Order: sequence, then C-alpha cells, then structure tokens
Amino acid sequence: MRFSIVTLCYNKLACTRRCLTSILNHSRVDAPWEIIAVDNGSTDGTRAWLAGEAMTLGAARGVPIRVLEFARNSGCSTARNAAIAAATGELLVFLDNDVAPRTQSWLPRLAAELDAHPRAALAGPKLVYPQPPFDIQCAGVGISHLGHVCFRGRGEHRDDPRYNEPQAAQCLISACMLARADLVRASGGFDEVFNPVQFEDFDLCYRLRQQGWEARYVPAVEMYHFESVTTQGTPGMINAAVVVRNGLTFQRRWQPMFAAEAGPEETECRWRKIPATPLEEIGPLPLI
Repeated sequence: MRFSIVTLCYNKLACTRRCLTSILNHSRVDAPWEIIAVDNGSTDGTRAWLAGEAMTLGAARGVPIRVLEFARNSGCSTARNAAIAAATGELLVFLDNDVAPRTQSWLPRLAAELDAHPRAALAGPKLVYPQPPFDIQCAGVGISHLGHVCFRGRGEHRDDPRYNEPQAAQCLISACMLARADLVRASGGFDEVFNPVQFEDFDLCYRLRQQGWEARYVPAVEMYHFESVTTQGTPGMINAAVVVRNGLTFQRRWQPMFAAEAGPEETECRWRKIPATPLEEIGPLPLI
C-alpha cells in the first residue's frame, strides 16, 4: 500500500460526506491507497454513513475504507495514533474532514516532493478558501522568535509569487499533511499531551526537524479548506482556551529551536480574520 489517508470524524456529517465523497471522486492516484476514518463518538448519523454509503463508494472506486470507532471523543492525537497503528501505507496522509481536493493529482504530487528531497519527512499543499477568488488560507506555517504562529499568505491571492515556490517550512498544518509512515512511528506519533486538538501537528514537525528531517511546502498542490469547521462548536471545548494552553506547551518545549530560526516577524503573526462562508452555501468547486 502506498498511501493511507487518515480522516477524523466527530459529528459534522455534511462536512465528512463532502470531504470523503470529493476525495474518492476527484483524486487521481497512481498507486494503491486506503482510507482510515476514525469516528470519535459521533451521534449524528456519521457512523451509519461511514458503514454504508462511504463503504459503497469506496468499493466502487477500488479504495478500501476502514472505520475505527471510539465511544467518546478521545482527542485528535489519540485518534490519529490509533489510525497510524492500523495503517498499511508507506505514506500517511492526515486529512481533516473539512478539506477537499482542488488539484486532482494531489497525492502523487505531494509524494513526488518527498521523492525529490530524500531528507524530507513531511509535505503539505497550498490550502485555499472554498469560495472565489480562492485566496490562500495557509501556505505553510512560520513560527516567530517568540513562538507565535503565522499562517503564511493568509488572505492573499493564490497566485501571489511569494507563495508559489516550493520550499522547506518550519511547520505544516495537519488539515492536509503527507508524512513518511516509518518516521512518524519512530517518533512516537502525535503527542497526546496536546489533546483534544491544536499544536499537535507543529510539535510533530519540530520533533522530526530536530532529527534533521525537513517539512516541505508544495504550492503546485492546492486543496480547499473549509476553515475551522472540524472543531467549531465542539461540545465541552472552549477552543480559545485550548489554543492558549497547548500553545504555551509548544513554546516551552521548542523555544530553543524557533528562537534560533529565521521565522516571521511578530507583526506577520497577527491573525487576519477572514469571513467564513457557510458550508451549505458552497456549491460545486472547480478542479485543476
């Protein structure tokens, strides 16, 4: 098996349906691949859809789908680690259920970046908003000297030349991130101290980079990202508080590294608010 796509589901059935249907219908893949869907205690019909319609669609496309079930929301790191243990692919693809392909050959193109750079452990696409003019949501991630996060290119035109060159990145976000499975397993997967969510992906990037591996940003691959749909409104979770807590954990752990890096200026890390379009108002999206 070449690719194992890992997708987490916690309610948000409409979002999960759109994601997996788009992935199965619009991905051009040149090697065997599988999907591992981890259900984190959904109560909105997600489990029945995964066991029924998703399985049927996967079978029609020749793509095996496996579903792992947790009785309750176990947290992002715990759920992904279960999928990592079950995956058979040499390359793992972490894909949030609020992502859909714009570039149909996204999987082989991300893999080609690793093939072209033997010290690369991770590769991530240009994430764009799912409404015209499809501006950039994230073109790789920068970390300032003080440990603040910059989503590079956020809100800029997707053809902005500043974000159109493949390059090494300080971090990638796991909304869509391809990784060498053996290296992820050897590093221990995602640290569960970052449950329920936030900064677990940056921590993995820094652990692998500390070992001499690279994270690569690949602008030739574009993926739609329905920003924050996955975590928005999750019962029992105050997202802002989780961001602060896990951000401090990340900063304490990796300060010696990011303080010595040529990261973005603090002014570049100010969060740019972009109005979100409701999922139900977004129609068919163009493919390239």
